[in-house]
Amino acid sequence: MERRGFLRGAVIGTSAAAFGGSLWHGAAFAAPAQPGAGPYGALGPADANGIQLPAGFTSRVIARSGQTVSGTSYTWHSAPDGGACFVDGTGWIYVSNSEINPNGGASAVRFNASGTITGAYRILSGTRQNCAGGATPWNTWLSCEEVSLGYVYESNPWGGTAYRRDAMGRFKHEAAAADPVRRAIYLTEDESNGCFYRFLPTTWGNLSSGTLQVLKASTATSGTFTWQNVPDPDGSPTATRDQVSGAKRFNGGEGCYYADDTVWFTTKGDNRVWQVNLAAGTYELAYDDSLVSGGAPLTGVDNVTGTSSGDLYVAEDGGNMEICVITPDDVVAPFLRINGQSGSEITGPAFSPDGRRLYFSSQRGTSGSSSGGITYEVTGPFRA
Repeated sequence: MERRGFLRGAVIGTSAAAFGGSLWHGAAFAAPAQPGAGPYGALGPADANGIQLPAGFTSRVIARSGQTVSGTSYTWHSAPDGGACFVDGTGWIYVSNSEINPNGGASAVRFNASGTITGAYRILSGTRQNCAGGATPWNTWLSCEEVSLGYVYESNPWGGTAYRRDAMGRFKHEAAAADPVRRAIYLTEDESNGCFYRFLPTTWGNLSSGTLQVLKASTATSGTFTWQNVPDPDGSPTATRDQVSGAKRFNGGEGCYYADDTVWFTTKGDNRVWQVNLAAGTYELAYDDSLVSGGAPLTGVDNVTGTSSGDLYVAEDGGNMEICVITPDDVVAPFLRINGQSGSEITGPAFSPDGRRLYFSSQRGTSGSSSGGITYEVTGPFRA
């Protein structure tokens, strides 16, 4: 089944239980996405920032590592990584992690309704190698440490106190995605034999306590799954991924995104995008570069985000420095390409609340060093 059919069902009000029970359990799994014409057409020549975009789109630099953010006195952090946007009155805030160790953390840039930068500041300090993360429905930013026995930190996009969330487990965290329907937070693990987790807070909106569970399934690339509690979330002396027999292994978990009873996540070790139908209790491949006919447009899969149109935007760590779009019709195509930065990776894709601006970073920029990161904004006719 194409994702478009599934998303339309959610939009027109079909209940998740009825839709999953009557159709998904008996349906054949969809084939992974294949190359085709993207919704915005071919990429044009590189602009003044070295970015190739489709017609009608423009880019600007928002911040550079080690330099003050325009219009502010705040110095932007090194190695910008995962990010998200939050509504701020008539404007918005873009938050961004810093993947350095020690003293990683996260920063924020505030915009007014016209997109003018009005402030920049620190929201998390004293942490290690903050890679990706995720926004919560109560407007906090979950910043994840990509180190052995790393933590998840809950920080405030407007500044103030951040909190370490021990109950969410200690492992090599990568990304997080919130599911308000099942009141769960999904978590990826950046290990070659990592797992996929969910955290069930005791009280939704309060992450100080709860239950960490791991996905159990066969070794196949599609099928059904269950969840089982992780006995010892602190991961010592036994790693969380090794505590549950039958826990499904994933090769280098990266980005994670939730919408409409579905969670997508990426694995960099095998260049795959996984699609988990939470209502039906099934999983399958949304993309696998080894199954692409001809040359694969998307390699080095990393951070992922999506839009209300059902499009997924997947950033490359390496590859040819592209953000690719996977449409609800299961077509994959480049959306943008950064030139002259082959020693970097694209991180932190996130859309402004109105869906008209896409933010992302080149973690090491033109220098190939963590001190050379560049954070960008792309504006244009994104489809609703």
